[in-house]
Amino acid sequence: MKLLRLSTVLCLLTSTALAPQEAPVYKLNVNVDLVELHVSVVDDKDRTVSGLAQDNFRILENRVEQPIKVFKHEDIPVSLGLVIDNSRSIEPRKARLDAAALSFVRKSNAEDEAFIVHFDFDARLAQDFTGDEEVLEQVLGRVKPFGQTALYDAMILAIDQMEKAKYPKRAILLITDGLDNVSRQNLNDVLDRLKRSRVAVYPVGLLSALEGEKAELDLLKIAEASGGKAYFPENPEQAKTMMERIARDLREQYTLGYSSSADRDGSWRSVRVEIIPPPGLPKNLNANYRHGYYGPLP
Repeated sequence: MKLLRLSTVLCLLTSTALAPQEAPVYKLNVNVDLVELHVSVVDDKDRTVSGLAQDNFRILENRVEQPIKVFKHEDIPVSLGLVIDNSRSIEPRKARLDAAALSFVRKSNAEDEAFIVHFDFDARLAQDFTGDEEVLEQVLGRVKPFGQTALYDAMILAIDQMEKAKYPKRAILLITDGLDNVSRQNLNDVLDRLKRSRVAVYPVGLLSALEGEKAELDLLKIAEASGGKAYFPENPEQAKTMMERIARDLREQYTLGYSSSADRDGSWRSVRVEIIPPPGLPKNLNANYRHGYYGPLP
């Protein structure tokens, strides 16, 4: 979700008289808080639903309906973070998971930018933002698994790195096989930072039976706090399929924008998106999105 204090011209109304090579120009009235939601819609069989119109959505903030002022359903570039477990336990599956991560990048928008954070006994930025897939492949391939699992530290580092992102739409693909056991940060630190950011996290957890229940709960909490979705494949082949699904869903999301009617007091604002299915579609469509944010201060 993107929250902006607008004192200059921003995007809303598209210019209809454009020079041949001009990009669309959007305008928004000054002194308005624009909240932007990226929404994925699936049916009861978890199939992506396309072709919905603005009238098929209803947004409530703190239980008050908010008129939709921006509606887009188009493939827009994303700033991506690849946060990849490099602990010793990942070694037998590393090559296949690296290939799956590259497949995720290749099935994303060609204009996307991506960075890589590796984590084992600590977290480090292995590659800054780049649009070069060959560079990403080289960085993934030259790292050797080692040590333990500093997952929380890696997430904080990745959220910080997103401050340098070029695009307003931002997502993190988190690949791990276990429970954090060495971070200086904790899960609550990560959840708080995610609630204050505008980054959706998509964890892919290949979890062991020993750590599975606790690790799965942690990843579900991370996904929920960010407006992303967690996946739990049984093997690297399933992980590749799920990552490609994430890439496709990111490209097919709906973008909804509204001007919040709440007071500027810095408090938490809950958000609910309701789907009103058009005739011919199932009535129980499900939406995935960020469920709240902290409002601005005066």
